[in-house]
Amino acid sequence: MTSQTSCSSMSNHTKERVTMAKVTLENFYSNLISQHEEREMRQQKLEKVMDQEGLGDEEKCLRRSEHARKETEFLRLKRTRLGLEDFESLKVIGRGAFGEVRLVQKKDTGHVYAMKILRKADMLEKEQVGHIRAERDILVEADSLWVVKMFYSFQDKMNLYLIMEFLPGGDMMTLLMKKDTLTEEATQFYIAETVLAIDSIHQMSFIHRDIKPDNLLLDSRGHVKLSDFGLCTGLKKAHRTEFYRNLNHSLPSDFTFQNMNSKRKAETWKRNRRQLAFSTVGTPDYIAPEVFMQNGYNKLCDWWSLGVIMYEMLIGYPPFCSETPQETYRKVMNWQETLTFPPEVPISEKAKDLILRFCCESEHRIGATGVEEIKTNPFFEGVDYDHIRERPAAIPIEIKSIDDTSNFDEFPDSDILQPSGLFLQYVTVLGLDVYYYYYFLIYNSGWRFSCCLRVGLLHVFVCWTSQKSYE
Repeated sequence: MTSQTSCSSMSNHTKERVTMAKVTLENFYSNLISQHEEREMRQQKLEKVMDQEGLGDEEKCLRRSEHARKETEFLRLKRTRLGLEDFESLKVIGRGAFGEVRLVQKKDTGHVYAMKILRKADMLEKEQVGHIRAERDILVEADSLWVVKMFYSFQDKMNLYLIMEFLPGGDMMTLLMKKDTLTEEATQFYIAETVLAIDSIHQMSFIHRDIKPDNLLLDSRGHVKLSDFGLCTGLKKAHRTEFYRNLNHSLPSDFTFQNMNSKRKAETWKRNRRQLAFSTVGTPDYIAPEVFMQNGYNKLCDWWSLGVIMYEMLIGYPPFCSETPQETYRKVMNWQETLTFPPEVPISEKAKDLILRFCCESEHRIGATGVEEIKTNPFFEGVDYDHIRERPAAIPIEIKSIDDTSNFDEFPDSDILQPSGLFLQYVTVLGLDVYYYYYFLIYNSGWRFSCCLRVGLLHVFVCWTSQKSYE
């Protein structure tokens, strides 16, 4: 009776605090159980893979030790409590559809990192949350010379943050935009390294699905590392045939582009390339036709993309480039007729043969029997795969300091890190606590206004969206 009386005499505020404590504890122990189950599943998966590979006891012991080290590193990352205030922003080095990349310095150690900043509102609106989680998880699990390393991740009310190693060499897209074409020797080097990079993620049972020059980064010595793993567990809408079928606007004629010579095509492609990288749609130039169809594909789709990149390195533009994404999609789906080599840009038969082995029907594609089929192709004659990262890169990278950004484009600063637009007011209405959160998200198309009312244990979220032109 006393217990019931004391309970009924508790204020709403106290009851809410008790409920919150209860939920917090339940979530804490639920997460602990989930994490334990996930670790057990990863261990079982490792044992299964080792049995399938027929490894000996000594090799199994080494794999288990390496797995345990990764698990420890994963836990360390999860327990590290970092925030934006722990880093000093130095410069914007990249910008895309959902945010930007900044060069930052950790205040307590002075270490330099690349901070990938993603706006939550944009990720939710474009249904990209699952892709970002996939990228974070894969970057944590990957422990390879060929994959960009992630050190920390955290979030605040506005953004998600991935703290990754800074690769001062820039990316392959920027390199290709600076050059008309690459020599076959340089192409051999970069394609050979990318073969090893792609194979390293295939060995982890991942399919990248989005291999393109933008995602091939260069370290301080000019060697390749893979990045952007957001599609390893799913696809964006722009990777599906329906996206191109459902576009409302009519397709403009590609006649002008088709009648350009190779030099004009390369100039037009490079002029539009950066804008495509910033677009939420992107470009379908590098996507394998079976991925668009969604009727069954495997890791061989990554080798198709590599063939397209190889063509671009040697010719100066990708084989299916057009003035619109829709026309590019059409060309990819009709690759038997549209994959041609311009006579005014001569390349060796070995190079042409490898491109055609990459860009063909998936069942006949090189790599179907394993990566050794690719590595032993005549185009790679003389490549020392075991020591390729130790040799000088085909195109040397000049780095003057640890924070040298000379291999990146110049970007104007932005307000993505500013908490502007978030206001909190506290008022009392009819004796009840009410918190108003005014949260303005400025879009090209308008603004969104959100209000949160807190009344006792009841949380009511009311959102109004007002579309207003700012033209």
